[in-house]
Amino acid sequence: MTEDQEDAHGGAGAGDLVVERIRVLYSVGDGSYSASMPSPLGPLLKAIPEKEKSCRQPNLVRDSRGEANIHADYHSHPWADSRMSRPDRTEARQRYSIRLQFDTKCRVMKLVPHIGEARPGEVYERRGKSWALIGIVKPEHKAVGLMTSVEE
Repeated sequence: MTEDQEDAHGGAGAGDLVVERIRVLYSVGDGSYSASMPSPLGPLLKAIPEKEKSCRQPNLVRDSRGEANIHADYHSHPWADSRMSRPDRTEARQRYSIRLQFDTKCRVMKLVPHIGEARPGEVYERRGKSWALIGIVKPEHKAVGLMTSVEE
């Protein structure tokens, strides 16, 4: 299934072969933000939620306008019900100040990991036009990505 076919029918169906995509959001110091091209493609997967995701974060961005300062990474998963998993929240996978993830059901999640800080990471889910805090990753749990739910 091509990306255009995926877009045309709202996501992949069970058994379709799909590819996870990851991009970064960056600036070049002129006040505007840009999205990178997708990272090198991972392996083809069946369109079912995988226990272990296989996307790879870009290591650098080249932009003719100047040096790129990367602020966030975002992951598009070509299947429904792809929540931010415990491995997704582990300290070893956090390189930028924000991690975004979305799936074919338009579920959007955000992790603010507070890298290198002795304060909890924050996990949000987009609800309507705002972000709802759904959990925290305590400093002592950042290495393993354990999230503690937050009462709403």
